[in-house]
Amino acid sequence: MNTFDKIALLLVIVGAVNWGCIGLFSLDLVALLFGEMSLMSRIVYSLVGLSGLWCVTLLFRDTEEVHQPVHA
Repeated sequence: MNTFDKIALLLVIVGAVNWGCIGLFSLDLVALLFGEMSLMSRIVYSLVGLSGLWCVTLLFRDTEEVHQPVHA
């Protein structure tokens, strides 16, 4: 998993926590932090959505890591 994958996964987790807060407490954390449909909140929502699409590719990747022996 490369750095881009980790950032995308982190943003998906942020989105999941936000949806959990909406479902459990009727509290939209992104809107609370950045304003209701402000430019910043729309950017966050867009990045979370794009990250979710990117993370779909993680499902179809070969996750078996190949370790090369180190020769001294």
